Amino acid sequence: MLRLAGAMAAVLAAQRGHLFPWAPVAFGIGIGVYFWLPSEPRAGMLAALGGVFVLATLLALRVRGLVQPVLWALALASLGVLAGAGRTALVAGPVQGWRYYGPVEGRIVGIDRSASDVPRLTLDRVRLAEVAPEDTPRRVRIALHGDQRWIDPRPGATVIATAHLSPPGGPVEPGGFDFRRHAWFLKLGAVGYTRVPVLDLAPPTPGETRLFRARMAVADRVRAALPGQTGDFAAALMTGDRSGIGEEVSARLRASNLAHLLAISGLHMGLLAGFVFGAVRLLLALWPWAALRWPLHKIAALAALGAAGAYLALSGGNVATERAFVMVAVALAALLADRRALSLRAVALAALIVLALRPEALLGPGFQMSFAATVALVAVFGALREREGRRAPRWLAPVLAVVISSAVAGAATAPVAAAHFNIHARLGLIANLTAVPVMGVLVMPAAVVAALLMPLGLEAIALTVMGLGLDWILFVASRVAESPLALSYIPAPPPEVLPMMAFGGLMLCLWQGRLRLAGIGPLAVALVLWHGAERPRVLVAETGGLVGVMTAEGRALSRARGAGFIADQWLENDGDPVPQEVAAARWQLVPPDLVRHVTGRKTVAGLTSCEGAALLVTNAPAPELDGCLVLDSDRLARSGALAMKTDGKVWGLFGTAPSGRGRPWSGAAPGLSDDAASGQ
Repeated sequence: MLRLAGAMAAVLAAQRGHLFPWAPVAFGIGIGVYFWLPSEPRAGMLAALGGVFVLATLLALRVRGLVQPVLWALALASLGVLAGAGRTALVAGPVQGWRYYGPVEGRIVGIDRSASDVPRLTLDRVRLAEVAPEDTPRRVRIALHGDQRWIDPRPGATVIATAHLSPPGGPVEPGGFDFRRHAWFLKLGAVGYTRVPVLDLAPPTPGETRLFRARMAVADRVRAALPGQTGDFAAALMTGDRSGIGEEVSARLRASNLAHLLAISGLHMGLLAGFVFGAVRLLLALWPWAALRWPLHKIAALAALGAAGAYLALSGGNVATERAFVMVAVALAALLADRRALSLRAVALAALIVLALRPEALLGPGFQMSFAATVALVAVFGALREREGRRAPRWLAPVLAVVISSAVAGAATAPVAAAHFNIHARLGLIANLTAVPVMGVLVMPAAVVAALLMPLGLEAIALTVMGLGLDWILFVASRVAESPLALSYIPAPPPEVLPMMAFGGLMLCLWQGRLRLAGIGPLAVALVLWHGAERPRVLVAETGGLVGVMTAEGRALSRARGAGFIADQWLENDGDPVPQEVAAARWQLVPPDLVRHVTGRKTVAGLTSCEGAALLVTNAPAPELDGCLVLDSDRLARSGALAMKTDGKVWGLFGTAPSGRGRPWSGAAPGLSDDAASGQ
């Protein structure tokens, strides 16, 4: 025992000075535990965790040796649970618990595009007919279907519509994406759609939503100078307004692994800050008096920080942009403190800040992909920097840097993208090597110049140059996406796979010494589990409106239309994203003694038998029947969506309820309309 303790102490001693990057890992574990809990922790449990945090922190400050890092990890994990609970309480608001159809009044605070490729408005100051203010959601989101030519949505304007609203929908299957939870942290209490014209009720109030209006005004000027897809792309890059980006363009960018160029993320913020830093330092260096007396790199860092802050404000300050700003701000602060800008310590500090501000970001693909790429890049380039005697020729260094960075970032983010989106862009490295340099050399510098020239009305000059670069990127995306080799589809992994892969990757990147190679073990196990994972034999929507059964040709669906969002998610998670009609044609392959699906209240009320099926699914209350398992709307309201495995007549049921029905965001009643449930 003493030998084991001595060996562990020696291992930790070798990590001295390299343990801080593990701080966000411990903090993130606490956040993960909070979101994993089946019900909201009670006040007593939170108080106990607060005591654990204080006690562990005090002890860690007093003791040394093997116990100290364990105490710090315990303190940070406890704090992570508390941070998750605090953030959940901070954004709390009413969640609509019923389906609503009627007048909806509210102020426009968001304009984007829905998954069904139509404009979508986010409204606050919501008023619903005959709904008390204390029961009215703080925000609602409405997709605008039908003829909407009578309105040109203006930021801050009050509008009125006749709309369908429903509670945000839960996971379409156990372990799936929980839109209810996502909507809770967006302060969305209801989502829905309208098929009748939306009308202006009142103009924007002076002084309110000023920044939002400025963003949209800049976006309009960009589109005026660059019409078509190029202008929409430029507006998205400069202001974060993606309302003009159609689904076709988005699909091409995803297929070519260039979708990250559309979202304002670390790449854009880094390129902008880097360009401003370099330009300011170069201009000051041309003034000999200043070059000899002033700390040029610190002045340039302050200018870059100011530019990054302005970009954050102009782009709307969404989660991805906020995360990118934090990372850039930490790097620039390191320069101001005469420390290395890009180090694992800086990345860890950025991660701690992001998780402290938005603990829910831990569960999103944006956080996971951006920090996976950043950690891998810093670790790889740090290892290369240590090999001083093996440097490439100076003319070859920039080329190698682009190739290595694209390959490393692609390898680090590919598993996360595959797990969340069920696709692998096989030609993504080629696309990034041909598009990303243009983004850095041409597009972002031109965007900075255009922003500087805009007050003078001369932005069209720089925007034309920016447009040339964006046209090239769109061309690359289109050509790559048209290739039959562009995409491969991957089934969703078991829930334990991503955490195991994250731990293995962190061991390889953060641990010092040969023991880091132990990270290969979790990675290998995760890949084996992923490869051997079996998709559920039967899937049942929480509304009872759709059933999916796995057959030899792929999943068969019980309906060719309706519940489209759920159908698409099931098929994508199977790694088989065929049209719903194709999957519905497979229903004839389902054994008649396995599943029977019945819809409609009158039809369900008249049921007298299961007609030989082992399972009966309905979207209305059904009577108990002998000889089969009945899943009606009442039972599904309690269980949520179900995944099933069957061995003959014995069913194994796995519901979504244990992962969320006891949480604040899960107070919505089931029975959602298809469009509203998916936020369409």
